[in-house]
Amino acid sequence: MTKEELMRRAFALSENSVKCGGGPFGAVIAKDGEIIAEATNTVTIDNDPTAHAEVNCIRKAARQLNTYNLEGCEIYTSCEPCPMCLGSIYWAHLDRIYYGNNREDAAKIGFDDNFIYKEIAVHPHERMRPMKPMLPEEAIRAFELWEEKTDKTKY
Repeated sequence: MTKEELMRRAFALSENSVKCGGGPFGAVIAKDGEIIAEATNTVTIDNDPTAHAEVNCIRKAARQLNTYNLEGCEIYTSCEPCPMCLGSIYWAHLDRIYYGNNREDAAKIGFDDNFIYKEIAVHPHERMRPMKPMLPEEAIRAFELWEEKTDKTKY
């Protein structure tokens, strides 16, 4: 499939998602023009705030390819990824991101991802949801164990 066809598939998924009670978002992951996985936003359907189209699609692609590393794949998403999805895309090592609507378009219909993008830049103590370190001297032990581990799989 061409890049345009893959993007149009993401758009079709987003439209169908609205008709089926989900959010207006769809995503496709492809490798060499072949669809590996596709998904829609199922936040309200699954009662899962992390069930964004991109995250759902990454999960499906990882299962399909039996790997957490999706290098060599591209994602086509109906909207610019929110910060959670963008982070997931980077963790999955997808090569490229194509998107249709942008974050300003999303904000116009009530999805203010831009707010979260701005919050990331704010010092943790000054965020809308305050963050406070707790028991770091105990938490560090798992990191020490990881650092000492000789047979770990780095990701």
